[in-house]
Amino acid sequence: MTAFRLTDSTLRDGSHALSHQFTPEQVASIVRGLDAAGVPVIEVSHGDGLGGSSFNYGFSKIDERDLISAAVAAARRARIAVLLLPGIGVADDLREARERGAQVARIATHCTEADIAEQHIRLAKRLGMEAVGFLMMSHMIEPEQLLGQARLMASYGADCVYVVDSAGAMTTADARARVGLLAERLGCQVGHHAHNNLSLAVANSLAALDVGAAQLDGCAAGLGAGAGNCPTEVLVAACDKLGLDTGVDPLRVLDVAEDLVRPLRPAMGVIDRAGLLLGYAGVYGSFLLHAQRAAERFGVDVGDILLELGRRKVVGGQEDMILDVALELARGLAEPSVAEGSREPRGGARVDQEVRT
Repeated sequence: MTAFRLTDSTLRDGSHALSHQFTPEQVASIVRGLDAAGVPVIEVSHGDGLGGSSFNYGFSKIDERDLISAAVAAARRARIAVLLLPGIGVADDLREARERGAQVARIATHCTEADIAEQHIRLAKRLGMEAVGFLMMSHMIEPEQLLGQARLMASYGADCVYVVDSAGAMTTADARARVGLLAERLGCQVGHHAHNNLSLAVANSLAALDVGAAQLDGCAAGLGAGAGNCPTEVLVAACDKLGLDTGVDPLRVLDVAEDLVRPLRPAMGVIDRAGLLLGYAGVYGSFLLHAQRAAERFGVDVGDILLELGRRKVVGGQEDMILDVALELARGLAEPSVAEGSREPRGGARVDQEVRT
């Protein structure tokens, strides 16, 4: 029996880093590699889930339904998962994903909005799929409140509920507190999805495992929004060194990361100033690309945008606020860092010093 079930999200969350430009050939190649390495679940869809291909979130190069078909055809043992955010994806998207061969439905909501997942979790179960609840931005609320939201998802039929560190903002103590409480009191499996903005993704995943997580996520080569996700190959290798059975061949999954995914990896996915500020400010990782484009368009500092988004506690689905903030900064209407006395306007020197220390 393995220590946990690994879900690789390279072909979903990693899609953010490639502006959703995966081709069926790339999907099939990566699925074959992960499948041969022993990864049991592989997630495939637009980075923002089924139905995410849009002006708001960025258009996919290839319809995600065709990418799902390519993944299903390439997999021999692995189960193919999809992500759906109610409102971005609709019930018919989930039905078609099931018809294309997807077996696991991960239904994602902001951490305080679990109630909007009821329809889709129940539908996934009726379709014979495994249903996973996915509580994004879980760092924004206290563990007891998160438990209440997780209980809602469990009551709708979720087989597992994830604590999702969408901003890579959690410390190891944060991950332990939230996963540990849910594992102790929820009554169904608990998973953890970690981003690497504070360079804690693997540590937080291992901490989550230590307090009862049954499922963990990773992306090959850490591909993902912002500073990237928990690197699958690093997590597997670390577990192997710790004597934890993942069921995944460390060398084979390393080959996938190095030979198939790393050549696709753009500049995103490194812990540079902007990537670190995502975690420091607690901002949704997929906002980074939008913030960079807004910064260039309005001639403002991307760090200022991210810090202001964090101060305003902007969440997924409020991408339009990125443009509002950038415009306000350009007009001198929003200078939160100056107001808080924490840094010089736009120069970034003082906040850089704070982050380094």
